[in-house]
Amino acid sequence: MSSSTKDAKEGSAVPAKSKGSWTSFLKSIASFNGDLSSMTAPAFILSTTSLVEFSSYWTEHPSVFVAPAAEKDPAKRCLLVLKWFLSTLKQQYASRSEKLGSEKKPLNPFLGELFLGKWADEAGETQLVSEQVSHHPPVTAYSIWNEKAGIRLQGYNAQKASFSRTINVKLQQIGHALLHIDEYNEDYFITLPSLHIEGLISGSPFVELNGQSYIQSSSGYTAKIDYSGRGWLSGKSNTFSASLYPEDKKKEPVYTVEGQWNNGFTIKDAKGKETLDSYDPATTKVTPLTIPEIPEQDHFESRRAWEKVANAIKAGDMDTTSTQKSIIENRQRAMRKQEKEEGREWERRFFTKSPKAPAVLEKLAGKLGEQLNEGQTGGIWVFDTNKAKEAKPPFHPDVTPPIYEEVPAAAAT
Repeated sequence: MSSSTKDAKEGSAVPAKSKGSWTSFLKSIASFNGDLSSMTAPAFILSTTSLVEFSSYWTEHPSVFVAPAAEKDPAKRCLLVLKWFLSTLKQQYASRSEKLGSEKKPLNPFLGELFLGKWADEAGETQLVSEQVSHHPPVTAYSIWNEKAGIRLQGYNAQKASFSRTINVKLQQIGHALLHIDEYNEDYFITLPSLHIEGLISGSPFVELNGQSYIQSSSGYTAKIDYSGRGWLSGKSNTFSASLYPEDKKKEPVYTVEGQWNNGFTIKDAKGKETLDSYDPATTKVTPLTIPEIPEQDHFESRRAWEKVANAIKAGDMDTTSTQKSIIENRQRAMRKQEKEEGREWERRFFTKSPKAPAVLEKLAGKLGEQLNEGQTGGIWVFDTNKAKEAKPPFHPDVTPPIYEEVPAAAAT
């Protein structure tokens, strides 16, 4: 097994030889209208990583991920879920610009693309299955679980981009995540924050979060996170404030959390204002995800499928990059044509489109007034245990987490 560590530097800011292409790219953004994944970006801003890998950012701190399963008090349990969610934000939205000098445009996953791996540390073994379940619209589904702790996360998401003539790029994340804790038969419906891209003019793009996101527990607690970005008063980027309260007592929070999602935060008792806990990403160990060596991977696993493209990007060889991308795209078009002629649809390896949302999912989303927007994600996607059991090598034989079991409506309170 090999570490998932990528090359630490893919370039930053605008190289002198690329200033012309970057200027043209900015002009194209100002008039662009459509799917962001279809936009052609200058070479120096391209990533060697496919978007299907981004699911791994949920669990780079497995001990924080599993911690709620060991807490008996429901309010504190929800607080630990909130802490875990906040701890993922740096990895999801800031780690690339910090490591690589700027945010990069990820490779656009093809239908059926897979990213499989696991984390092994003191929390036990935490496993990941990520699959591109739709290409139009682009949708990634994932399942992450730790059998020892009895905790699992499922979700799927798409992104909808909008642009303004002031070179302002906004991304609305469509979809959700659902965390389940076995021992308490408890679920947490998690919405995704909206974001926008800053630093485009300088050629060093980075992500900033805005608006709100929520966590709704089936035990009756709600967490609301407000993202304020670079505040006029504080002047600090990546700022947020969060409160956790009984779902019917919004103005009576039990806990509050404040800080910077990329640089640590403090958890306080809302009534006594006493500091209860803090989180510092600089001192929290990141557990590396391990994946099979590329020759051992299936042809649909991401690192193997994009290997030649990634190598060409690293070498700055855009002719080869374009040629190798075209090979993958043409193969996909041929497959879709054959499927259409045969009157069938591509069979997803690990996920199934559900004819309706599980009752608990609808109930928790309804408490927040959230729409599932299945029309924009190609449907409701759930992990399929039977498919996982039938997966033949080289797929990992232990990729068999329990499918999300629909909780009877009476239990989902």
